[in-house]
Amino acid sequence: MTATLTPPAAGPAASVRAGSVPRRRTRLLALPEVRWAAAATALFLLALPLQLAGAPAWIWGPLYALSYATGGWEPGWEGLKALRDRTLDVDLLMVVAALGAASIGQVMDGALLIVIFATSGALEALATARTADSVRGLLDLAPATATRIAADGSEQTLPVDELAVGDTVLVRPGESIGADGRVLHGASEVDQASITGEPLPAAKGPGDEVFAGTLNGTGALRVRVERDASDTVIARIVRMVEEASETKAPTQLFIEKVEQRYSLGMVAATLAVFGVPLAFGEAFSEALLRAMTFMIVASPCAVVLATMPPLLSAIANAGRHGVLVKSAVAMERLGQIDAVALDKTGTLTEGTPRVVDVRTLPERGLDEADLLTLAAAAEHPSEHPLARAVVDAARERGLDLPAAEDFTSSPGIGVRAVVGGRTVEVGAPARLLAEPEPEPGAEAEVEVEVEVESECAADADADAGGDTDGVVAALARELEESGRTAVLVVVDGTPAGVLGIADRLRPDAAATVAALTVLTGTAPTLLTGDNPRAAAHLAAEAGIEDVRAGLLPQDKVGAVRELECAGYRVMVVGDGVNDAPALAAAHIGVAMGRAGSDLALETADAVIVRDELAAVPATVALSRRARELVVQNLVIAGVFIAGLVVWDLAGTLPLPLGVAGHEGSTVLVSLNGLRLLRDAAWKRAAAEGTG
Repeated sequence: MTATLTPPAAGPAASVRAGSVPRRRTRLLALPEVRWAAAATALFLLALPLQLAGAPAWIWGPLYALSYATGGWEPGWEGLKALRDRTLDVDLLMVVAALGAASIGQVMDGALLIVIFATSGALEALATARTADSVRGLLDLAPATATRIAADGSEQTLPVDELAVGDTVLVRPGESIGADGRVLHGASEVDQASITGEPLPAAKGPGDEVFAGTLNGTGALRVRVERDASDTVIARIVRMVEEASETKAPTQLFIEKVEQRYSLGMVAATLAVFGVPLAFGEAFSEALLRAMTFMIVASPCAVVLATMPPLLSAIANAGRHGVLVKSAVAMERLGQIDAVALDKTGTLTEGTPRVVDVRTLPERGLDEADLLTLAAAAEHPSEHPLARAVVDAARERGLDLPAAEDFTSSPGIGVRAVVGGRTVEVGAPARLLAEPEPEPGAEAEVEVEVEVESECAADADADAGGDTDGVVAALARELEESGRTAVLVVVDGTPAGVLGIADRLRPDAAATVAALTVLTGTAPTLLTGDNPRAAAHLAAEAGIEDVRAGLLPQDKVGAVRELECAGYRVMVVGDGVNDAPALAAAHIGVAMGRAGSDLALETADAVIVRDELAAVPATVALSRRARELVVQNLVIAGVFIAGLVVWDLAGTLPLPLGVAGHEGSTVLVSLNGLRLLRDAAWKRAAAEGTG
């Protein structure tokens, strides 16, 4: 018997209305395997007491026949279809064994085999469906309908699937957002815990991005749809999870190949067990009964089921805790890693630059609040990440920002604006002081940090601007040595102060690095495109010694290949477009879901949806636990098969006992694998993942 992760049977669509808690659970009788097994069991339980009470065979015989039909027709039909494709299915062998038992007068024993076999299949189908329920319960979040605003201002309620890119939707207070888009009008707080894992609602206003399935707060929002319903964050995650049902781990594929040869060998052995004793004078009925018993107990059902239940259960459990593993292959590979390569920005760090230092020049007569107010007012019209960091810092301090006039932005240099009658410039220190002509092709991609070390050093050496320029260069160099990005503020042509901006280390980064070191036996490597000084400073905070900075995407791939050539199985954890090649090249790739690029999310084998870095070692530990259960199951199945076969060949194994032993081992390995569905399994993995 084999199982795949299939969608739950379609019942009445459980539309997830705005603000409701989604819950999708497959009904027991919605599964055909459960219905047929229940019917077969009921018929068997009706026939058995009649037979034991001595009732005529014409009364209980038809009931047994119906039990054979209801419990055995589906596996028999599937087995015949497999036989047509020249594949021998163990399900067909079980049905043949039951019919063989009936042919020699063991009608009750054959019916018992059918009932136990059908019940085992029903339990397997139910466990598989509940696994799918567990995963989809995390993802089935988007509302069924949305309110679209027409060009004339009228409102229309329609299914979210009918929304098109460019439509404007109205999200009322307390409603779930129906599409990925950007706020056009209104202000509110949105609970994004289902997508980002943020414990507090995020403030949203014009220009902010919102996601389908997140819950609006007390304000009304008008949102422009920017993604089709099939391409929202939720939809992409659903597709990732559904891929888990279409792939099988290497161990499973190996077992299925062995199953074919094993089944053919088992048929040959069954014929021998029947023919050899018959040739030496054993009674036909006894030889046939021994052969049928041998076929049943030697069937590899338990071996086939040893692999997938633990891996699928681990996938479901991880999914409930915000880690979406795309396939059983990926879940198995997570437990094989012995080296880890981590990206910096957005992975070890939060991915959002923040102002952490405000240094004023006393001779200018400005305090920290004045300096930050002028800088934030000048930066307010800019869309640059560092500009947003300055503006956010001013807002966090409750500063009122005056309007900026005559705003201009010079790529690679900074911004200029008139604030309260003063000309304010904000940008890279060396560029604002010297303003050299930009070199051809100098507009390189910048993530968070801006490398100005060499420029500041040159400026300090030249000391072209006198003592003030030297002080500015010294401040900038001091900030850079502590891992900051230096931003100079110039007021009316004279330097007024320097801001230090940095991307903050995730609170759980150091603990995660330590846990991965314990799990793999190798300290993680930092791979980043940022400047070496900033990378080294952050790596020291996180506890990483192997730092490789200033890397282009192809350089990251080269670093992964180098580790693999040294004999390591490498896991890469990243979030950006520049991480995608390394994610694809690694033994296993893991993407951070909150700010992860589409390319990184599609390339990675697993996605940390809630952006909790500590979930990485927990998932690795869970995968290793799943691999342990696979080995346990293979041992259990092998011991049962070997013991029952020896009993049948060396002695006389009663058919009912052989059936109970065979099906019992099948149920046992299934239940053993399903242990990983429990929350306790994740808690144990998380404890191991914290070292």
